[in-house]
Order: sequence, then structure tokens, then C-alpha cells
Amino acid sequence: MHRLLFGAALTAAGLLQAAPALADTLFGAMERAYTTNPTLQGERAGQRAIDELVPQALSGWRPSVTVNGQLQRDWEDTAGTAFKERDSNSGAVSIQLSQPLFQGFRTTENTRASEARVDAGRQNLLQTEQEVLFDVVQAYMNVYAGRQLVALQRQNVTALRGQLNASNERFNVGEITRTDVAQSRASLAEAQTSLTNAEAQLANNVATYLQIVGKEPGKLNYPKISKLPKSLKAALATAGETNPNILAAAFVEVAAQHDIGVRRANLLPQASLDATANLSDTFGDNNLRGKSIPANQSASVIARVSIPIYEAGLDYSRVREAKQLASQRRIQVIEIVRAVRQAVAQSWNAYVAFGDIIRNAKTQVSAAQLALSGVQQEYQAGTRTTLDVLNAQSDLVFARTTLVTAERDRVIAAYQLLAAIGRLTAEDLGLKVAIYDPEANYNRVRNKWIGTDVETIE
Repeated sequence: MHRLLFGAALTAAGLLQAAPALADTLFGAMERAYTTNPTLQGERAGQRAIDELVPQALSGWRPSVTVNGQLQRDWEDTAGTAFKERDSNSGAVSIQLSQPLFQGFRTTENTRASEARVDAGRQNLLQTEQEVLFDVVQAYMNVYAGRQLVALQRQNVTALRGQLNASNERFNVGEITRTDVAQSRASLAEAQTSLTNAEAQLANNVATYLQIVGKEPGKLNYPKISKLPKSLKAALATAGETNPNILAAAFVEVAAQHDIGVRRANLLPQASLDATANLSDTFGDNNLRGKSIPANQSASVIARVSIPIYEAGLDYSRVREAKQLASQRRIQVIEIVRAVRQAVAQSWNAYVAFGDIIRNAKTQVSAAQLALSGVQQEYQAGTRTTLDVLNAQSDLVFARTTLVTAERDRVIAAYQLLAAIGRLTAEDLGLKVAIYDPEANYNRVRNKWIGTDVETIE
């Protein structure tokens, strides 16, 4: 019995929970999420909508053409010396063309602002991609560690059940007291509670994995960590160049600067060229039958110039408002830069710290195993109490739990660091997927003059 207890304790927490034979790698899970995750797919569709801002802005250079048509029927009865009746139909059609010539640089500024917003949207799309892939990392590692912790608790329950049986046997022969048996039973009940909690948490982690990745996890392996910056200084430098949040904020600030020009356009002269052609005709008139009456035709070309003098102060206020918003966007860039630097430093320090914790935990596990073995031998010799054995077993379980948790947290901290510097993308990780190119849709619609057909994200 004691030999069985000793063997169970030495192998505690080293096994994974039973799972399907097919193994899922971390990169495989990220590849699946990259191609199927609805959050990422929805953000791509949203970016395609943002692309339409540019052709909408460019429409300010283009003419607008309108055709108007009219049909009219008239009846007239005249009573007098002779009764006369008039019944006639008339029609008219006109075509109007308006070509903007100068709008106070509104179209130029609006186009540049829209282009900046498209660039900002692409960075936001990259940030969403990073968030989804990081969620995959967390879900993967939570399931992986959760299975180990469940296996650890099961082994602990087995060991404590053996200890309880051994305590009952020794109590029956009078070697120990009822107190020793009660201590063993209490420790077993506590371990069973811990096992139930671990199984419930694992079930939650599996559900989260399914929600993010789109399939239940198979057999999971401890992943390799992607290449990280060599130092915190290098990480901070990289983040300043590639972090999507920083770049998105910078593009938003550029757009806000051009918005000032859009607002200022209302204070500048406006010029346009308008052309109109008209055709009207009367037909079916009883009084005109047999007579040839030509249709009325006319055309005109008008050059228009509008110079604003004073608009009740509204446009001046809008310019001042745009300048304040641009100032706000500039300050927000500074705020985001600081937040990113903090995130990089926290992730780097956590990664380094968990490396130290893992080394210490391995030493702790080795020492706890040796201590448990010695206490069990002394317990058999009668120089140690049941409580000593239970405490030693608890120390071993705690050490193994610390090791499993630290190994999980170190992987998460590593990929959190990659996300903070802007390198947790499918392209940077080298995922075996078709990389989504947001420029393809942009190039397709930028100079499109007509048509409502689109290629949507399904």
C-alpha cells in the first residue's frame, strides 16, 4: 500500500487528460481562426466599407448629369358664338450637366482625409487580427494547462485515497489514532473539491477554444515560442515602428488635419460650369392638325462663381472646431504611444519573470518529490505522523501546479509581447494561410465611376 502511494505521488500532474488522437498545434489553431473567425471576417468587411470613402471623396471632381421628362394633356371647351373644343398633348425633355471647377480645395482635402482613414482602418484590421490570434494563444494554453491540472488533481486524489486506506489499516491495528484517519479523510475531500473545480474550469476553457477557433481541441502539445526581440530596448523600438494602434492613431491625426481644409473650403470661392439642353413639343392638338409646327429647342451654358462674404459665423466656428479635434487626435497619439510602451515593458518583464519562476518551480518540484519520499519512509518507520505525509503531498501538488501555471503564463506573455510590438500577425508568424490583402478591394473600387456590384466577405 505504501509503495503504491509513493509511486502515485512521484508521477502526479505529469499526465494530460485523455483527448482525441489527432494533435492540434498552436499554429494550426491560429491558421484556422485566421480563415474562419467571425470577428476577423467582420472587421475585413468593415474595412471594405471604409474603402468606399475615397471614391465618395473623388466624386467631388466628377460631373453630375440629370435628365428630366414631362408629359402634359390639355382639354379646353369654349362657349360663344361658335362652340370650340381644344384637345392637345405636349411633352418636354431636358438634360442638365453640372461640372465643379473649384470648391475651395474641398475635394483635395477630403480625398486625402479619406485616404488617411483607409490607412487607419487597415491598421485597426491588423490590430483585430492580433487580438484574435492572441485569443487563440490564451485559449490553447488554458486548455493545455487545464488538462495537466486536472490530471494532477486526479493523481492527487488517487494518492490521498491510498493514504486514507493506509491510515485505516494502521488505525485498525492500533498504530495511529482516529485523528490521523480524520486528517487523511479531510485531505481527500479537499482534493476531490479541487478536482471538481479543475474539471469545471477545463470545460469552460474548452468552450472558449471552440468559440474562438471553431472546433473542439484535440491533443495539444506544448508550443514553441516564436522569435522575440533580444532586449527590452529593441522591443520598444520595434513597437514604435509597427504597433497598429500607434500607426492607426497617427493616420487618424493626419485625417483630422485635412478635415480642417474641408471645413475651410466653405470660406473660399466656388466655381462650376452648368450646361442645359431642352426639347419641347405639342402634338395631338385639334386646331393644329395638318400643320407642321417645329419643336422648341434650347440650350445654355452657364459659368457660375460664388464668393462667400459672411455666413453668420457658422463656417468660422466649424474651422475652429476642426482645429481643436486635430489637436485632440495629436494628443491621443502621445497617449497611445505611452500605453504601448507600458504594455511592451509589462509583457517583457512578465516573460523574463516567468522564466525565472519556471526554473525555481522545477527545483521546488524536485525537492518536494525528494521530501515526500523521505517523509513516507520515515512514516513507515513510525518517526513521522500522518499530518507530515499529507503536508508533504500538498507541497508537491503546489509545486507542480506552480510549474504548470508558470509554463502556461510564459507562453502567453511571449505572444503578448509580440502583439504589443505589432508582430503577432499571420504574415510575421509565417502561418500557412492565404494572407488577406486589404489593398485588393481598395484598388478595385478607388476609381470606380459607376456600378453597385461588390465582392462581399462571407
